[in-house]
Amino acid sequence: MGTGAGITAGASAGITAEQPLPMISVARSRIESLLLVCDEPVPPAHFASALDITAQEAEDILREIAEEFDVRGSGLEVRERDGMWRLYTRQANSETVEALLLDGAQQKLSRAALETLAVVAYRQPCTRSQVAAVRGVNCDGVMRTLALRGLIAEDGETGGAHLYSTTDLFLEQLGIESLAELPDLAPLLPEVETIEAEGDWG
Repeated sequence: MGTGAGITAGASAGITAEQPLPMISVARSRIESLLLVCDEPVPPAHFASALDITAQEAEDILREIAEEFDVRGSGLEVRERDGMWRLYTRQANSETVEALLLDGAQQKLSRAALETLAVVAYRQPCTRSQVAAVRGVNCDGVMRTLALRGLIAEDGETGGAHLYSTTDLFLEQLGIESLAELPDLAPLLPEVETIEAEGDWG
């Protein structure tokens, strides 16, 4: 029965042993490999330089991959933002991916964690002490939790202190493409303006 189901599924998708999927070009194969190892968005020229092709050719291939993944409903998707490209897990599958990454045992973020995450999101890049200044309490433990969950990450230094910013996973979890899509700051963090006015932000 299992074999029959597999054949039926394959036939319904138009894929059979007599009609194999067409071979892809060497350039596309290599770009797919590069996408897998790039840990941040990169421009088409980045791929072009590695393959000795033009940036336009690389971009055309990236768009081809992105379109095919979307048409097939692949669990992966190639996104472009501000001319930069990267491979992601499909946003519609984010809950499943998160469940696996967190091993199903993690609790929902606490209110303290959500408040801390909001401060980082709106004031990034920022240090732990700056976040603590907004919240009025020490937040080292909460910051570590958010970093372990992949929602924030180190983003440089200032005066010997680590700076933190939100990650692409944070955007994916909210279902948005950029921080510009976040709601207005005032209703969520009314204390920030007061602290800035007093010069505590640094």
